[in-house]
Amino acid sequence: MWDTQWEEVSGYDENLNTIRTYQVCNVFEPNQNNWLLTTFINRHGAHRIYTEMRFTVRDCSSLPNVPGSCKETFNLYYYETDSVIATKKSAFWTEAPYLKVDTIAADESFSQVDFGGRLMKVNTEVRSFGPLNRNGFYLAFQDYGACMSLLSVRVFFKKCPSVVQNFAIFPETMTGAESTSLVIARGTCIPNAEEVDVPIKLYCNGDGEWMVPIGRCTCKAGYEPENNMACAEDDASA
Repeated sequence: MWDTQWEEVSGYDENLNTIRTYQVCNVFEPNQNNWLLTTFINRHGAHRIYTEMRFTVRDCSSLPNVPGSCKETFNLYYYETDSVIATKKSAFWTEAPYLKVDTIAADESFSQVDFGGRLMKVNTEVRSFGPLNRNGFYLAFQDYGACMSLLSVRVFFKKCPSVVQNFAIFPETMTGAESTSLVIARGTCIPNAEEVDVPIKLYCNGDGEWMVPIGRCTCKAGYEPENNMACAEDDASA
């Protein structure tokens, strides 16, 4: 990651494991605008991306003589592109090219650093964004006056796995651009099976689960079903 005013330091997670974190704490100076930018992330064909963030935030009221500009939130942005356009020397640190995903607030903040007492509250928040059409994207985290540490960022997408159902094979299918999208996957009959009724298909929902089966395949004459997964030659017809 590349940063302005964020500092990469060694720290501890909630289980006292040593980790590398990015932190910023310029709460005594007004008009903060500190950016942390990831390297280019390939979307691998995904239309919607999920970002899981683990972080800690200091309670502003626990800081002595802190001005009213102290925050307990930060902003998450993304920027789509087809190739690498930012480097450590040429990264862009303004809001202009980015699309805002959300303002991220902590469910729990801590008032003092006391690892033995587990008073450093770790928050986990997940956000998603889309539709994505370019080859990849950047994530950007904007601090505007918090005292916080970013412990980890996990970027992932959801998909429905390849499956055999109703004697048909359905390919691995990416979820749609919206969390409510249903993506149609066309099935292909397994060996020694044939389609009946209507063209067979399944719908992949936004959580990466198959639903709403339509149509079916059945074993051809001279073959018998095995656990709805295969069509074996009928011994009587052999």
